Amino acid sequence: MAKRKVYVAGHRGMVGGAILRQLQARQEAGEDLDLVTRSSAELDLTDQAAVADFMQSEKPDQVILAAAKVGGIHANNTYPAQFIYENLMIECNVIHQAFAAGVLNLLQLGSSCIYPKAVPQPMREDALLTGTLEPTNEPYAIAKIAGIKLCESYNRQYGTDYRSVMPTNLYGPGDNFHPENSHVLPALIRRFHEARLQGRDEVVIWGSGEPRREFLHVDDMAEASLFVAGLDRAIYDDNTQPMLSHINVGSGSDVTILDLARLVAKITGFEGRIATDPSKPDGTMRKLIDVTRLADMGWRASIPLEQGIAETYDWYLKQDQENLKSK
Repeated sequence: MAKRKVYVAGHRGMVGGAILRQLQARQEAGEDLDLVTRSSAELDLTDQAAVADFMQSEKPDQVILAAAKVGGIHANNTYPAQFIYENLMIECNVIHQAFAAGVLNLLQLGSSCIYPKAVPQPMREDALLTGTLEPTNEPYAIAKIAGIKLCESYNRQYGTDYRSVMPTNLYGPGDNFHPENSHVLPALIRRFHEARLQGRDEVVIWGSGEPRREFLHVDDMAEASLFVAGLDRAIYDDNTQPMLSHINVGSGSDVTILDLARLVAKITGFEGRIATDPSKPDGTMRKLIDVTRLADMGWRASIPLEQGIAETYDWYLKQDQENLKSK
């Protein structure tokens, strides 16, 4: 029997890298897999002709689409054109050219930012397209919604088995710790780490500290992605609808930004004061996704937040040391 050829798009990103590691572990455990990857330098996913040539040449049995242009609020506000264009092009090219090459199984990864700004908490899958999106990341969200609808449309018209998973805020090894473009958790890790090194006695966080956010370790996300991708089609179809087929992936619990900051301070060894700055915006007060659909199918997150942050901090320290050695 031939090996199952799996193409992981975006394997150098945080999520794609975690998925690839888990597939490699399965391969080492004896699963008959042929894993295919390409860096962005080797294959520009916004180039339709290049993606078509690649798919026709490789003809994978399954595609996992984890490639995307991502960033925090600052990046989304500064580069909205790139965020909508690049993500739309990646999705259109990979999904359509996979179909053209005869790929019947595909999993695409989105984001919980697809849901309207004002929506009941926790956010259920059927909240999609029921209201106005958060303005700061609307271009990115529109692109991710289009990805869901691309998958659903090919399924309805051609009988393919293209699935979508929508994760909450992700963190873990491979995260972006850039001082301007990172998300809240890696940004806090860097700030508290640097404050400890500099001997500062106070760290100020934006807003009141009262907004609540949900976080999921990237290894949990990778496990959930492969779980959904590997579900028997009858089980997947029984738990979804043809035009509401995406599945939320989250931890099922949230934490205030102030409590998150306290946890990061504890893990990084910062012993000074944590102050809030209410003059800065809080953003949405709560963003928690409903994970009932995925739980009903048999999967739940397993990595506790404190453990996950500690592992992420260890990874950050190792990267910091490697960067110093390379200078």
